[in-house]
Amino acid sequence: MRAIALAAFLMMCAISSAFAADAAERRFIREGMSEGEVLVKIGKPDSESFDTGGGATTTVKRWIYLPTPRDQQTMTTVVLQNGKVIEVERKVVK
Repeated sequence: MRAIALAAFLMMCAISSAFAADAAERRFIREGMSEGEVLVKIGKPDSESFDTGGGATTTVKRWIYLPTPRDQQTMTTVVLQNGKVIEVERKVVK
């Protein structure tokens, strides 16, 4: 039941993100880019989380972009620290 709910949520998010910036641009996101550059190129993320645990002095943001009709099998995760991209992961999901 939980897997069905998750699948439904992912599909709904994928449909809504189809109206975001061109998903084809996701593959051009690189380490060192600013948060603003990412937003201009690919729009707001479908999901956002913050890693602050353990008395960390800086906050790490994790932005997730779900598959869209223009990027149907790829989920993109962008990790930002101090306003800069520190990691980009593109994962094929089916």
